[in-house]
Amino acid sequence: MTGPPDLIRAAGCVLWRRAPGPGGLEVCLVHRPKYDDWSHPKGKLKQGESPLAAAVREVGEETGHHCVPGPPLPTAHYRTGGRPKVVHYWAAEATHGHFTPNREVDRIRWLPPAEARARLTQLRDRELLDALLTTLHRVDGA
Repeated sequence: MTGPPDLIRAAGCVLWRRAPGPGGLEVCLVHRPKYDDWSHPKGKLKQGESPLAAAVREVGEETGHHCVPGPPLPTAHYRTGGRPKVVHYWAAEATHGHFTPNREVDRIRWLPPAEARARLTQLRDRELLDALLTTLHRVDGA
């Protein structure tokens, strides 16, 4: 990967699971008390770590859930603290796990897509949710 020397590299997942009822899908959002926001699980890459490995690790650390990564989703590019940031995302199906609140993430919510979309703080996270739904729709062939 190339980029400016001050580039922040991160990765995450739009975590989903099958659910009973209309739509049959729930999305996991994380609440970060430091920013008082709702977003998808994500975090910075460790030295020598691939973006996909970082995304799966961050899901586990932030949500307590294991996941099976699926198709890539759009990459987010933005500035934070005056520095450029790139975040690679994947769709990921939750398999099992249990959330334990921590300093970085104090709450998670499993929500139907429309409720998740309304709760997400950033527009770019809403766009990722839309991309997930489009991707899953294509995969299911519906």
